[in-house]
Amino acid sequence: MNQSHIPVSLESIRAPIADDLKAVDDVIRRSIDSEVVLVRTIADYIIEAGGKRLRPALLLLAANAVGATGPARHELATVIEFIHTATLLHDDVVDESSLRRGRRTANAEFGNAASVLVGDFLYSRAFQMMVALGNLRVMQVLSDATNVIAEGEVLQLLNVNDPDTDEESYLRVIRYKTAKLFEAATQVGAILGNAPAGVEKSLAEFGMHLGTAFQVIDDVLDYSGDLAETGKNLGDDLAEGKPTLPLIRAMQVGSPAEKALVRRAIEEGGKADLGAVVEAINRTGALDYARDCARREAAIATSRLGPLAGSAFKDSLLQLAHFSVERKY
Repeated sequence: MNQSHIPVSLESIRAPIADDLKAVDDVIRRSIDSEVVLVRTIADYIIEAGGKRLRPALLLLAANAVGATGPARHELATVIEFIHTATLLHDDVVDESSLRRGRRTANAEFGNAASVLVGDFLYSRAFQMMVALGNLRVMQVLSDATNVIAEGEVLQLLNVNDPDTDEESYLRVIRYKTAKLFEAATQVGAILGNAPAGVEKSLAEFGMHLGTAFQVIDDVLDYSGDLAETGKNLGDDLAEGKPTLPLIRAMQVGSPAEKALVRRAIEEGGKADLGAVVEAINRTGALDYARDCARREAAIATSRLGPLAGSAFKDSLLQLAHFSVERKY
């Protein structure tokens, strides 16, 4: 990627699909309507928190890059966002998180039971919308992805407080839990544009490698980010006993004392040793190691865009690969 010297912003990445994203916001507002007031309140709360809207943007960029037109793009970008939002609602309950995107999580605000049930509402609403569009290939890709994401959640749960989790197991969780929805977004975009099988496969692989890079950097930011920028508490992963790549690497190359420290921190969870763990991560170069891993994934993603004709949409996909590893939030 030769744009490394150019600061890339989400605004510039989104510029070619600005009107499409406005249309998606309209579909979101229309689709979270419910006669049950609490459903509407929580759905509004979590959707209005905004987030990066990366997954809908990916679908729209991929769809437009292969010439797709029509309102199905906006409906399916909303479906992707609802599936993602449902996973966040459930995730925050499982992780007992209290802060996301710089404000209280829905479970902290409304309680665990309501959050889980509204997550279920968003999943089922997403499937209603898919069925209404009647595209069997799209339904297959998105239903398979949703199932894989659920498996990834369970895999991650099995790794919690397990200091023997290796890099391969860690990456498998990421591919299932995070990258799968990125992959589904770009693949559905290709399907909407009736892209040839080779282009569809390339776009799906772009999404998968991009999603992997994105999550690895998320895990880096958990030990190096700024609350004001990330909107999340530093060390949340450690508090939950999650063995992410910075910790796995620190244990691989650290001194016996550092290995023992990190091992204990993963087994016990909590933030009591956060300062010492961050010190060990920095001394062992574990953050740079993880960033290099993310950059490799982003480079593979970029290479998959070769079959696409040149366009502003392709340019934004390339910029997104760069943004995913250089971002601070």
